[in-house]
Amino acid sequence: MKDGVRVPVAIIGSGNIGTDLMIKVLRTSKHLSMGALVGIDPASDGLARAKRMGVPTTDQGVDGLVKMPHFKDIRIAFDATSAGAHARHNEVLQRHGVQVIDLTPAAIGPYVVPVVNIDSNLKSPNLNMVSCGGQATIPMVRAVSRVTKVHYGEIVASIASKSAGPGTRANIDEFTDTTAKGIVSVGGAARGKALIILNPAEPPLMMRNTVFCLAEASADEAAIRASINDMLGKVQAYVPGYRLKQEVQFDRIPAERPLNVPGLGKLTGLKVSIFLEVEGAAHYLPSYAGNLDIMTSAALATGERLAVTKLAA
Repeated sequence: MKDGVRVPVAIIGSGNIGTDLMIKVLRTSKHLSMGALVGIDPASDGLARAKRMGVPTTDQGVDGLVKMPHFKDIRIAFDATSAGAHARHNEVLQRHGVQVIDLTPAAIGPYVVPVVNIDSNLKSPNLNMVSCGGQATIPMVRAVSRVTKVHYGEIVASIASKSAGPGTRANIDEFTDTTAKGIVSVGGAARGKALIILNPAEPPLMMRNTVFCLAEASADEAAIRASINDMLGKVQAYVPGYRLKQEVQFDRIPAERPLNVPGLGKLTGLKVSIFLEVEGAAHYLPSYAGNLDIMTSAALATGERLAVTKLAA
């Protein structure tokens, strides 16, 4: 891999997520360079900011991107639009051999959480980043499931209403479905459930995430705590504002008071409660927008890893 050589990328979507990701690429990336920011609203703040920062832009969507003279150099594209729009974007980009990192809940490609399964998906033409709640909570479900069986995982993601743009609001149903599936396929739980809360509080509150896991009764509490702390450090490597809000809590569910889990019936075991807070880096929106930061940081970490493999080829 040659020193100083970078992989040009395009970001489709000039809203909150796409703009924040663009700033991260420009300020913090080691292996990526900005090839284009793509939007459909000529008056968007994201496109205006990109122009001021010297980034090539188009307000003609993915079709405009393909017509840009340097499109042939772009090898990775991030889609930060909506689940509904992503299918066509992916179709167009795949025809041109561009690897796609999907920040929408469209779930065309495999679910990817960098600290859990990036290495097994490096050659996938489309990688799905699940959701902001998924990036925050799935690592913790996986931390529990790698040391004991997890019968059920449930997460609640609470984000500031001001940090939820039109794309996020349009994808609430997809968020819950995709995140629940990710809790199972990536987190390792037998069954999963996800909820999202748009908190209208003023001043806005930071992103909070609650993770509940029902594990085997024989599970070792010390081993679970150690696994969670290890995973915490790995996520903090690319999301410094990711932290435990309080110590992990354990509750034994006895046979005389079982939990009734839909689809699984009455279960006993060890209930593990994990309380997280995510403070954003404030690259675009203020620091309360941890949901924005963890999504774009996870996407950037994925892009960096893909770039390394391309530069080494």
